[in-house]
Amino acid sequence: MAINNETEFKKELGLLDGTMLVVGSMIGSGIFIVSADIARQVGSVGWLLLIWLISGIITMIAAVSYGELSAMFPKAGGQYVYLKEAYNELVAFLYGWSFFSVIQTGTIAAVGVAFSKFTAYIFPVVSDENILFESGNFKLNAAQILSVVTVVFLTYLNTRGVKNSKLLQTILTIIKIASISGLIIFGFLLGAKAEVWNMNWANAWSPRSFDLSTASWSPIGGVALLSGISAAMVGTLFSSDSWTGVTFIAGEIKNPKRNVGLSMFLGTLIVTIIYVLTNVMYVSVLSLDELATAKSDRIAVVAAQYILGNIGTLIIAIMIMISTFACNNGLILAGARVYYTMAKDGLFFKKAAVLNHEGVPAWALWAQCIWASALCFTGKYGDLLDFVIIIVLVFYILTICGIFILRKTKPELERPYKAFAYPVLPAIYVLVASAVSISLLFTKFSTCGWGVLIMLLGIPVYYLVKKEE
Repeated sequence: MAINNETEFKKELGLLDGTMLVVGSMIGSGIFIVSADIARQVGSVGWLLLIWLISGIITMIAAVSYGELSAMFPKAGGQYVYLKEAYNELVAFLYGWSFFSVIQTGTIAAVGVAFSKFTAYIFPVVSDENILFESGNFKLNAAQILSVVTVVFLTYLNTRGVKNSKLLQTILTIIKIASISGLIIFGFLLGAKAEVWNMNWANAWSPRSFDLSTASWSPIGGVALLSGISAAMVGTLFSSDSWTGVTFIAGEIKNPKRNVGLSMFLGTLIVTIIYVLTNVMYVSVLSLDELATAKSDRIAVVAAQYILGNIGTLIIAIMIMISTFACNNGLILAGARVYYTMAKDGLFFKKAAVLNHEGVPAWALWAQCIWASALCFTGKYGDLLDFVIIIVLVFYILTICGIFILRKTKPELERPYKAFAYPVLPAIYVLVASAVSISLLFTKFSTCGWGVLIMLLGIPVYYLVKKEE
């Protein structure tokens, strides 16, 4: 039996829960996969590590800037609420529309596909090479089915109440952090080789690109280097995304004015440190050729083979399965709260504003599940990343700009916390994210363009919704 849509969320999540949600949602599959593509795009250790470091720093800048907004508007809905307050209902709707159609559901699908990729290492029967049905250009494989099954299961778990999902999230995230820390430590102790390290650093700042078809390197510079950096940053920025999930569940956080912003800062700091150290470990164990040619881009598995032998590859595959599973749990938990807030504003299906007897928006969770499951059938991991990241960046830029706007238009609002180093750091984020977005539109228009098109389709949808009110 549903309870009416005026029921408040239960405040059952503390600072640890919030931080674990941020870390758990950020660390999914990217850190174990995307460095292979980065190696192919830029072909040097220096550029590879710099790209990871820059992505981590600008993510932390965004997080400490968001702290001002989360303290001003400590309620469910997060970024949707901030955009509505800073701009207008249309901009907020476009975010919510994009969040449902591209950002959150596309991310859930990509992480689900990554879960299947590593499960298939242990159980080849669920590999994407196991084609179950084929008609024309459409192919249904076992990996897609497994991706959908995990999304459905985690959605069901989340409809049973926030206590169950938060416990799972915290436990799996702690296991995840401990496992990655173990991989880093054992990598340095057992797998690192001085000759590999020295060889990788011999030409650390000489960028090259790798052609998989010919297995050869070519030097790059100028426009080609900028294109390579932009393409490489798709993976790092995607891997560093989803840190805003805690803002979506602010209505369930204890003392949200303090804990939401602090959770974002602590979470992004922990993840940035983990990501940089993991990549330093990779380049101390694997040559650039091995990074660029890792089968299915599973560089963590290749590294584990050097570190612990065959048992290491099994351990790392299980660890990544846990990582991606926890990541999707956090994404599914947080995402439905945005649709709930939109529905309360009359901008989404009315049923999404209803909480079930466990105090969670079950209808919104299942709507998210259905579309994310459909996206699991649409493309490969890399395509889904391109599809998502361009829209993520557009709305991050708008939201950070919203801090400047609100300082001018609503100076009287209480600000328990103010953006660190304002206006310098927020401005740096806007400039860097804008440069990456423009570059992506030029270099990856075939995939990024679809994301932009879906976002713009939200404009006529908004006016149709308003007309029916």
